[in-house]
Amino acid sequence: MTDAAKVIKKKTNGFAPKVGIVLGSGLGGFADAVEDAHVIGYEELDGFPPSGVHGHASRLVLGRVGQTDVAVCQGRAHYYEHGNPAAMKEVVRTLKAIGCETLILTNAAGSLLEEAQPGAVIMLNDHINLTGVSPLFNETGNSRFVDMVDAYDPSIRTKLETIAKDNGITLHQGVYAWFCGPHFETAAEIRMAKTLGADAVGMSTVPEVILAREASMKVAAMSIVTNMAAGMSTTALSHEQTMDNAAEGAAKVQTLITALLEGSLS
Repeated sequence: MTDAAKVIKKKTNGFAPKVGIVLGSGLGGFADAVEDAHVIGYEELDGFPPSGVHGHASRLVLGRVGQTDVAVCQGRAHYYEHGNPAAMKEVVRTLKAIGCETLILTNAAGSLLEEAQPGAVIMLNDHINLTGVSPLFNETGNSRFVDMVDAYDPSIRTKLETIAKDNGITLHQGVYAWFCGPHFETAAEIRMAKTLGADAVGMSTVPEVILAREASMKVAAMSIVTNMAAGMSTTALSHEQTMDNAAEGAAKVQTLITALLEGSLS
């Protein structure tokens, strides 16, 4: 058990959430829906990295959504902040150690799909790691050789499809390409990514997916489209644009996750 897990167990009298959730840019408000919440700042948890990105609160919220006990991470660290692909290693391993069997990830992303405009939601069904790095660098033993086939759990994706249909939400699906950032991609890089089969681009999420699969956790991930990718729009790309366009998609993602947690993830 990680040192952070011991702190969490002590502060929450042994609380054992089943689902971990990592909130991306613009989604911090989801934590307000957690009932009977116990809040712990990242600074109290060894190995939990404070985020240097606007829109990430750097705190862990433990409680209940629907009938499901959850651990909600308000904020993540990104590879581009310190050049460390394993920045979220202790977070993911701590979530596993306190009981989480499933990890739900969210992010803000650029869309390569003309039909998925800003405010849309793309459920990830696979990814392409274009950074050339792994959060499992320097690990030893056979567990580092992680099978990434169906890394995004098919059964959860099916549940989310049904929930989206029942709630009148258009839920796109696609492949996420991970670029290191913090600069946005060039138009040429986007053309390359599209040729390779990408439908969305972003600067996060993939390290957490790899770490979660190493820990035998089920994974689901959704991207809020905050902009069309470079070269697909005349609008200049900026983090301010990301935050401004996140609200519409965030409401949809909150509906989807809440309904998922009110059902069964087994």
